[in-house]
Amino acid sequence: MKKLLYSFLILSSATLFAQKKLAVADNTIGTVDLFNAKKSLMQVSKVYNSAASLPAALKKYSSVFTNGVTEYKFKNGHNVLDIMTLAEINKQHGIAEDNLVFIDGHEFKDSATKIFPEIVAKSEKKDYNGKMTYYIYTTK
Repeated sequence: MKKLLYSFLILSSATLFAQKKLAVADNTIGTVDLFNAKKSLMQVSKVYNSAASLPAALKKYSSVFTNGVTEYKFKNGHNVLDIMTLAEINKQHGIAEDNLVFIDGHEFKDSATKIFPEIVAKSEKKDYNGKMTYYIYTTK
């Protein structure tokens, strides 16, 4: 029984740590790893430690960033990364534009939400409550 419990705990922690931490730059969803890889273009603006501390512009993400989020800014104020809305991603994959999208298990209902496509390591279409839904994973 102990071996089974330990196996479950190891698998759970591996799954948890396999996901990359989501972050925001210019009101667009990315990952901490993406922004750290682009250090010459990015700088940390602010770290919010809880959903309650999010500024008004990020409040719409409070259900996703329950443990807070790191906000980045582009140096010189110029974004050089590609951006797509979730509606565009849905359309690209033959899904209704207004369908929700899951990113690393977090539900994004607003199809106007923008992401940096570079965060997509793996994706799939699955049925969710009778609707075809797009799932994005930031790790393979």
